[in-house]
Amino acid sequence: MRTTLNLSDDLMKEVISLTHSKTKTEAVNQALQKFVHQKRLEALINLRGKISLKENWRKLREMEKDE
Repeated sequence: MRTTLNLSDDLMKEVISLTHSKTKTEAVNQALQKFVHQKRLEALINLRGKISLKENWRKLREMEKDE
């Protein structure tokens, strides 16, 4: 997707450096992927203690063996 953005030159240079990217596009894509990954990880961490898997994991393991 083509998009026009107004980005800080200093920030863009830092992102390129940190991601070891060859192009601005590659750097922005890597930064966005990392951001999405981090947010999904935070969402999973926030589920901690809300889902009980202690009883179900043995049943799931048995179902996997049967397949």
